[in-house]
Amino acid sequence: MTTPERERALELVRRHGWNATSFQTLEEGYRYFFEPGGFVAYFDSGSARVVAGAPIAAAAEIAGILRRFLAEAERAGRRVCFFAIEQRLLELAPGQLTTLRIGEQPVWDPQKWGDVLARRRSLREQLRRARAKGVTVREVTAEELEAGLTREGIARVAGRWLQARNLAPMDFLVRLELFSFAADRRCFVAERGGKIVGVVGVVPVPARAGWFIEDLVRDPEAPNGTAELLIDGVMRWACEAGCSWLTLGLAPLAGDVSPLLRAARASGKLLYDFKGLRTYKAKLEPEHWVPIFLAYPPSQSGWRSVLDALWAFTRTGFWSFGWRTLTRGPIVVVRALAVLLVPWTLLLALAPAQIWFGSAWLKWGWVVFDVLVAAGLFRFLAKRSTSSLTPLAVAVTLDALLTPVQAVLWNLPRARLPLDYVIIVLACLAPLLACIVLWGARRFRQSESY
Repeated sequence: MTTPERERALELVRRHGWNATSFQTLEEGYRYFFEPGGFVAYFDSGSARVVAGAPIAAAAEIAGILRRFLAEAERAGRRVCFFAIEQRLLELAPGQLTTLRIGEQPVWDPQKWGDVLARRRSLREQLRRARAKGVTVREVTAEELEAGLTREGIARVAGRWLQARNLAPMDFLVRLELFSFAADRRCFVAERGGKIVGVVGVVPVPARAGWFIEDLVRDPEAPNGTAELLIDGVMRWACEAGCSWLTLGLAPLAGDVSPLLRAARASGKLLYDFKGLRTYKAKLEPEHWVPIFLAYPPSQSGWRSVLDALWAFTRTGFWSFGWRTLTRGPIVVVRALAVLLVPWTLLLALAPAQIWFGSAWLKWGWVVFDVLVAAGLFRFLAKRSTSSLTPLAVAVTLDALLTPVQAVLWNLPRARLPLDYVIIVLACLAPLLACIVLWGARRFRQSESY
């Protein structure tokens, strides 16, 4: 649903949208700071305003709009940061902001896409595979985006793609938005046997006469090469339209970022493959890579600004986002549970039966139970069979119910040392966590099926 504010912003984007993020500021959830010649779109967390890209205005107006926006935010008691800006903003408003490099943005000239295909045999092979499986790509009309079977098919694929992610759906500049302002955006679908198996959403960057591939979504069961075939379709369309500037958007934490951001890139790869995303975009041979920055007032902490930006992507806060991710049953957490269960079972086998269990048969009963659960978890990780999740989830739920009973009736009355209490708490919390993760994995994996 559009609003007068978003309509007003759209007209300004059509005239002055220079950053790749410009059209994204029209999506739901943004607040606007309007000036006669431009605006700033931002998310307000209550303590900070996180701006989507740079101010949108004529180049000569940007420094003034930025200065007045910063002053108004200071009066409101809000910190400010600008996420995903390019060097141009710093040149237009010198001295107002300091920066932290957060990644790179690849840029193509679609007129040279044929040369890329000629050089990249592996890319041509991916296209051939998809076509051999009967995948075709076509542009969707604005009318199809607004209502009808095509829109329903796009929504279905988008939903299945979101369900298959390790992380809970994120917001701000990575919000999945395929339908708003259909007359201005472009959309292409990959179809196989009359069913949509992939979608790419493309939005304009008017001041550059260019386009931004904002969303690239494929069904979990789509044939290999579907994503590449969609990109090929967009590149050919852009070439025919005379476009010479196109981007796939930010590759976060790529390139020459700070040591702490490099450490974040390495430590976070189990949940999000930053390096893999950069590699994927690089194999399409962009013409060049543009540094992308997080910018903030010189008086403000850089790392506080990073946290403010991350908060905007979660929208509801870190704890809520973490909980929503956990209840999806991400494979990385299931794998961690399986690995940690091995030393835990060994500790149970070595523990004195009379002290911790009251009898040898009860101790070995728990050991056998944990061995079976560990074997079931590793089997699931190897085969990814959804049917095996139900008995595992039921078994771990029984564990989560029975362990506290044993702890209250036997272990707590006999606990003496602080370590005793730590072990008892861990013994109760671990199966509860596993229960939440496994039921979540079962629910989301079942929803992936047709």
